[in-house]
Amino acid sequence: MSSLSNFQITKRWPPKYPDRLQLYSLPTPNGVKVSIMLEETGLPYEAHRVDFDKKDQKTPEFMSLNPNGRIPAIIDPDGQGGVVVPLFESGAILQYLADKTGKLIPADPARRWETIQWLHWQMSAVGPMFGQVGYFNKFAGKEIADKRPLQHYAAQSKSLLDLMDARLEARTWMMGEDFTIADISLLGWVRNLIGYYEARGLVAFDTLKRVPDWLERSMARPAVKRGLAIPAKA
Repeated sequence: MSSLSNFQITKRWPPKYPDRLQLYSLPTPNGVKVSIMLEETGLPYEAHRVDFDKKDQKTPEFMSLNPNGRIPAIIDPDGQGGVVVPLFESGAILQYLADKTGKLIPADPARRWETIQWLHWQMSAVGPMFGQVGYFNKFAGKEIADKRPLQHYAAQSKSLLDLMDARLEARTWMMGEDFTIADISLLGWVRNLIGYYEARGLVAFDTLKRVPDWLERSMARPAVKRGLAIPAKA
């Protein structure tokens, strides 16, 4: 416990298993990336629920780990060279865990970077665009009379889905026959867009040729099923 005790966040969320990787998260599209990754790799970890209703993510303890006040974040007491590694940003965490375990990312350098580019595509394009659709279609933006912002973000999201659909031609997963961090980064967002954000018709999801089957394959994976429910409600 000596190394983790140096982190202020452990005062609010004391670890029961200080030798395990500590996950601070919630089952959001970004949060489930890391819980699914941990379930897929089999790394021992301990999950702590960051309750948005209580604004846990804005507390001094959480922001001492992520000053941006967003989930997910981790502390790995078993980092490279025995150094404790604190980390935030879901994409960075996925890449870190892939490198740590040697799983869910190709060993070949060219294919490795190809995978990382799709991960960054999700981070820079898919997440922001789908999130705006959620805001304007389901949340506070729904009350705005001018529907042009919603139409704009829905069109942008449809374009991204079309690109993904083309990428999946003759491929089981984003990188071919291997399920990777590129798929993990996307699946929570696609699932939320057509489910929780209620935008299935808005983005003409059912006209896509390959993404629906890809999502169904993703949801059928046992580790994905487990990861989508972590951290569990108290």
